[in-house]
Amino acid sequence: MKDPRFPELTHSQVQKLKPYGEVETYNDTTRVFALGDNLYDFFVILKGEIHINDPYNETTIVKHGKYEFSGDSGMLSNRAAQFHADAQPGTSLLRIKPKRLKEAISKNSDISDVLLNAFLLRQQTVLSEMSGGLRLVGSGKSNSTYSIRDFLEKNHIWHNFIDTDTDEDAIELLKNFNLSKEDLPILINSDAKVCVQPTIDELARYSGVLMDFDDKVFDVLVIGAGPAGLAASVYAASEGLEVVTIDSEAPGGQAGKSSKIENYLGFPTGISGGDLANRAYIQAQKFGCNISIPHRAKSLEYEKGCFTVCATNDKTIQAKALIIATGAAYRRLPIENINDYEGSGIYYSATGMDVSNCVDQPVVIVGGGNSAGQAAMFLSNHAKMVYVMIRGKDLGAKMSDYLVQRLEASDKIEILRNTEITELHGKHHLESIKISTENEEKTMDVSNVFSFIGAQPNTKWMEDIVAMDKKGFICTGESLIKENLTKCDIYETRKPQSLESSIPGIFAVGDVRANSVKRVASAVGEGSVVVSMIHKYLADLN
Repeated sequence: MKDPRFPELTHSQVQKLKPYGEVETYNDTTRVFALGDNLYDFFVILKGEIHINDPYNETTIVKHGKYEFSGDSGMLSNRAAQFHADAQPGTSLLRIKPKRLKEAISKNSDISDVLLNAFLLRQQTVLSEMSGGLRLVGSGKSNSTYSIRDFLEKNHIWHNFIDTDTDEDAIELLKNFNLSKEDLPILINSDAKVCVQPTIDELARYSGVLMDFDDKVFDVLVIGAGPAGLAASVYAASEGLEVVTIDSEAPGGQAGKSSKIENYLGFPTGISGGDLANRAYIQAQKFGCNISIPHRAKSLEYEKGCFTVCATNDKTIQAKALIIATGAAYRRLPIENINDYEGSGIYYSATGMDVSNCVDQPVVIVGGGNSAGQAAMFLSNHAKMVYVMIRGKDLGAKMSDYLVQRLEASDKIEILRNTEITELHGKHHLESIKISTENEEKTMDVSNVFSFIGAQPNTKWMEDIVAMDKKGFICTGESLIKENLTKCDIYETRKPQSLESSIPGIFAVGDVRANSVKRVASAVGEGSVVVSMIHKYLADLN
């Protein structure tokens, strides 16, 4: 049976692709792309073979033959090539540039299905089954190391983590590069090039998830790549609008941090938030959306029908309309020394990366919403005991009933009601916590606390720009009063649309919007519906 990761295109599909590229023939062994290349080309083999080689392990992963093709999902963005590709002597290839490949995928559904399915399976194989990629060397108890690991994990960047706390060879590796523990964390690529204490921006640029923008004006800028922002990106791009989407961390937002979502329509066995976000991320790019990470919006200007957003890395992006989908972030525990333990004992998501620290260890989860419940179920498969702490008595006040029943039925989960953490202790990593209950205060020996407490909107950068409610959520549509509306020609002739803010052309969707339903499905719904309102606004400009 043919491996679904390496399918053959039909003769008809190859003929459809030929107008998008050029045929090249190689008499000698020729490297057609190399690890680290950005915007590398897509190849269909017409005759001969391409060998895909892993420079990390010096092995040939696969030999592509006639009507097979190279590439993975990174081709739809600016992500760098992860392997070398060598055309063998006498090989003829159809070479297609990335931009033209997107056009072919967009216009030919049969080709799109074959390519995207193979791309997803290849990415899954690389991330879950292969050892290699960027090598990150650092302490598993370090905040800075954790932030890099978190970025690599959530952005599906192939890497291998070497923990200096547990790996005896790690210290020897540092000596080989004339480095010490004071230089950690470090990144090492396949060419043994070392980057000492890299920033997230440096990492993003090297891996290709951070892109540059031309001076062009986009139709739509989507700020935030959670479920609402990704849905808006997919629908806007699929309807022919020129779209750019930015996010400060990774695709998925809060939903991307969920270990398993079981009540999302169409996934009866559930899907992890990371997988759902990754599929939407690829889907948006399939239709031509430009997605760049990390960008955090910090200021906004408007002139002559064009919004200009300046991001924290000094990038400016111009667009005719804005969709604010920045969501909400979990609040920090109100404890004085919380900064000392974020990334080294205090965490705001529970994903596969966190499991190794929790094996046969007690774990505390703070919060009573669905994210807390999903994290508890996920971690109970690995931890010695999971304690779910809530300040009130009713676990079902904010959590779906199916999760409440599962938590209460598990013999590895204990619900601590009317309980909160008052102190954190530990030298370099969290070692214990003090908790307060109705009747007593006591100390628990715990080194992993996952916090999922009340969300606050990511709207600080828009203060005094658009109308918000008392909690900082953006008001839209009927929740706006006349006095809040910007005085302009558009609002003199019509009222704000249901997802439009006090400034025409600025829309809010998902958790960041006042009075929204804080669920993945409703966020996706708003992200899809807002596109028709964008069309209405763009028509108003003309």
